[in-house]
Amino acid sequence: MIRFLAHRLMRAGFVLLGVSVLAFILLDLAPGEYFQEMRLNPQIGRETVAALRVEYGLDQPLPLRYLRWVRSVSRGELGYSFAYNRPVWPLLETRIGNTLILTVTALVCSWLIAIPLGVWMASRAGRWEDRVLGASNTFLLATPDVLVALGLLAFALRVGWLPTGGMHAPVSNGDMKDLVLHLILPVLALVAATLPILVRHVRSAMLEVLYAPFIAAARGHGIPRLRLLFGHALPAAANPLLSLFGISVGMLLGVSLLVEVVMGWPGVGPLLLQAILERDPHIVVAAALFSTLFLMAGSVLADTLLYIADPRIRVDS
Repeated sequence: MIRFLAHRLMRAGFVLLGVSVLAFILLDLAPGEYFQEMRLNPQIGRETVAALRVEYGLDQPLPLRYLRWVRSVSRGELGYSFAYNRPVWPLLETRIGNTLILTVTALVCSWLIAIPLGVWMASRAGRWEDRVLGASNTFLLATPDVLVALGLLAFALRVGWLPTGGMHAPVSNGDMKDLVLHLILPVLALVAATLPILVRHVRSAMLEVLYAPFIAAARGHGIPRLRLLFGHALPAAANPLLSLFGISVGMLLGVSLLVEVVMGWPGVGPLLLQAILERDPHIVVAAALFSTLFLMAGSVLADTLLYIADPRIRVDS
């Protein structure tokens, strides 16, 4: 088990290194830089802009800028923000926590809905209930995530039951009830974006198992339906679903960055969008690394669950 985890963590480390290098290269190839607009301001001299570029290391070649960033990572700073004139990590620390609150909540809700719904659809395959839910899944899958989020916002504004932005009310003092109320809309948007894919995979995995000989034998022994579905068929169909779990983490994170911008959730998404517009490179790199780290954490967790659930993987590793 320790060897298995060490191998996966080592692979994750190489992926993070590759993502950081690729992010620096792509940002260097992108047109423009943070001080580009200053050159257009007649009140700011060229000497001032040149001095600022030297101060922030933008006059150096890309390898030296990357090594300078690596040294800041070793100090726990994750680079330096040009726009905020401070290290990146204090800017991201709280926002990462907010994004994790939103994403993990949506992840748990999505799977808690997808598993029983997908199992039930598989058990009713070909009947009208399965067809109606399948058509609903297709409709949600074809609807853009932005449109879903905007539709939820419009509904909330019309009925006035739920807050339509932010994470806390101005006078809430951060109590849990207020946080839950602010979570409902963005979590609904994330669940609506990811649930159709999860339900389809759960249904497909269950259909492959429900017609297996051992299920027919268990059914012949008079095992109750719910026990047959969740105690025998679902564990046999678990391997592809565990693999899907790791993918769903990254999928949810990608959608959550968009939902945060639309719904005003104070997470990484709005900060990343602002950094891209302002050409603030170290925030962009740090946000990309956080997204990769979260995806790799989901992948390692899924691999670990597969390692525990399937003896064949333990033999192969």
